[in-house]
Amino acid sequence: MLDRASTLIVSRREQLARILGRPLVGPKSPQAAATEQVRRHLLEEAEELYWNEMAWEHITGEEGMGQGALLEMAFPGFLAFVRALLLREVLPDAKGPAQPRPEVVEDLMLFLSERVVALEEELAHGESDEHDRLTGELVMTNRLLNGVLYSYHGLTPSDVERVEAAQVRH
Repeated sequence: MLDRASTLIVSRREQLARILGRPLVGPKSPQAAATEQVRRHLLEEAEELYWNEMAWEHITGEEGMGQGALLEMAFPGFLAFVRALLLREVLPDAKGPAQPRPEVVEDLMLFLSERVVALEEELAHGESDEHDRLTGELVMTNRLLNGVLYSYHGLTPSDVERVEAAQVRH
């Protein structure tokens, strides 16, 4: 599954670059990379946010788990955590410097792409009573992966509009 998940990220990046007509630029790596323990901890925290917010969405159905659902409403903590991992500047009165962790966001994108692959496989072989739940989760996880990719590569709102308009046409 890891190969399919890695290929999924590569193909989405290629599609973004093709639509935007320019190579994608990722965040600069920090001077001091996180230790393996810190990296694993941050990834586990992000995964826990994903599972908690997905479970809350299943319980409440507030955002409808469909195309029209707002990721910002369904995954507020998760998306805030991603933004914090990519933070490059802090306010002047902050007690410490920004400590971006783009390597953790890369790990997180791999987690999300593995989830997409697993959900696709479950839908291909799954029971019909789980079909709606799995489909909703797949749609949301796909959109979440795209959103994290957009943040990671610093896409502007107009870039995102162009990308999503091009994806709708295809």
